[in-house]
Amino acid sequence: MTERETRTLRVLTGTFAAALLAAAGMMILPDGSASAEVNSSAAATAGCGKTPTLRDGTYTIQSGGQARTYILRLPSTYTNTQAHRLVVGLHWLNGSANDVVGNGFYGLQQRSGNSAIFIAPQGLDAGWANTGGRDVTLIDDILRVVENDLCVDTSRRFALGFSYGGAMSYALACARPTVFRAVAPIAGANLSGCSPASQPVAYFGIHGIRDSVLNVSMGRSIRDTFVRLNGCTAHNPPEPASGSGTHITTAYPGCRAGYPVQWAAFDGDHVPLPVDRNASSSWVSGEVWQFFSQFGGGTTPSDPASPSPSSPSASASSGPAPGGAACRVTSTVNAWNNGLTADITVTNTGSSPLTGWTLAFTLPSGQTITNGWNATYAPTSGRVTATNVGYNASLPPGGSVSLGFQATHTGNAGAPSTYGLNGSPCTSG
Repeated sequence: MTERETRTLRVLTGTFAAALLAAAGMMILPDGSASAEVNSSAAATAGCGKTPTLRDGTYTIQSGGQARTYILRLPSTYTNTQAHRLVVGLHWLNGSANDVVGNGFYGLQQRSGNSAIFIAPQGLDAGWANTGGRDVTLIDDILRVVENDLCVDTSRRFALGFSYGGAMSYALACARPTVFRAVAPIAGANLSGCSPASQPVAYFGIHGIRDSVLNVSMGRSIRDTFVRLNGCTAHNPPEPASGSGTHITTAYPGCRAGYPVQWAAFDGDHVPLPVDRNASSSWVSGEVWQFFSQFGGGTTPSDPASPSPSSPSASASSGPAPGGAACRVTSTVNAWNNGLTADITVTNTGSSPLTGWTLAFTLPSGQTITNGWNATYAPTSGRVTATNVGYNASLPPGGSVSLGFQATHTGNAGAPSTYGLNGSPCTSG
C-alpha cells in the first residue's frame, strides 16, 4: 500500500471509529477506547443524528487533484436515526453512472426495501483503469463525504458492477477489505488491479460460460483469490451446459465464518442481467441481494473472528433488517415415493408495499427442486431464493402471493423452513 493510501485509510478509519449513535448510548473515551456501556455491535457514521444536506442528485468531488462525479440515491424513507446499508454500483466500459441508476443499480434498489443508500461513481474515460489507485481513492473520498452527512452502517457496505465495473468491485475487495463487507463482480476480471489482497471479503462472482469479451476463466481466476483468502475448500463448482439456458449457483464449503464465497455460472454471453430460458426477468438481483442481506448489522469486516453466517444457507439475522418486510408463511407438502410438491403462501404483514420480492427458505437435506411456478428458484437445493416474476411483483400490506415447486427427495419429505422475505425473517404457520 502506498503512503498516500495509508494516510487515506487512517483518515477513514478515524472517521468511522468516531461515528456514534447517541440514541444507542454509545460513547468514546478520551483515549479513543469505547466505554463499557457502549453497544459494541453498532457501527454507525458521523451522519447519524444530523440533519442531512445531501439529497438525491449528481455531485462533484475533488479527488486526486481532479473533479470527479457521482450520483446519490437515498431511500424514500431515509431517517438520520437508522443506520442504512450502503451499496456502490459501478458501470461498465463506455457506460456511465447514469446507466447504473437507469438499471436500478443492477436491480438492487428495488430489492432493498428502502434499507440502503446507493452510490454510482463515474469512471474516468468511461472506465476504471484505477491508475495509481486513483479510483480506489475516489471511493474513499466519496464515502468520507457521504458518511459524514448521512447515517450509514459501516458493517454493511457493498459493491458490485458489470465488466469493467466488476473488475473495479474486485479491486475494492482487494484494497479495502475492512471497508466493504461483500462484493459481487458480474463478468469481471483483473483489469483494475488487486492490491494488496491480504484479507478476506465475502464474495459472489457471476459469469457467463460463453462470455466473448472477458472469458469465464478470468472470472474464475478473480473468484479464486477469495476462495484462498476466505479459507474455502478449493474445487471446481458445477456449471451449466452450453445451450441449456440455465444458471447454477454454488456456495463454496469450508469458508471462514462470515466470509462465504458464492459462484454463479450462467449459459450466456457478456451481459449484466442474464435471464434463464422461459423466465421473464433476471435472477441476478434477487440472488445478489440475498447474498448481501445475509450480513446483519454490527459485524465489521475487519474482524474475521466475529460470528456471522458462514454461507447463504445460514440464518440471515436474528431480527428484521432495516426497511425489510415483515411476513407470514404457510406451506403444505404432498409427497410420494421419491417426489413431492410444495405450495407456499406468503403474506406481507408489514406496513409498506413491496414492488419486488425474494423469498428465501431452506430445503431439508436430500430435496432438490425440479420445477416451480409463480417464481424463479435458485439454487435448487440447500438455501433457496424464490424471486418474483413480472405479474406478481407487487405485494401490498396485507396482500398474499402463492408459489410452489416440485422436488425429488431421498426420504425427508418435510416442508421448507427458515423463511425470509427481502432479508427479514418470516413467521410460519
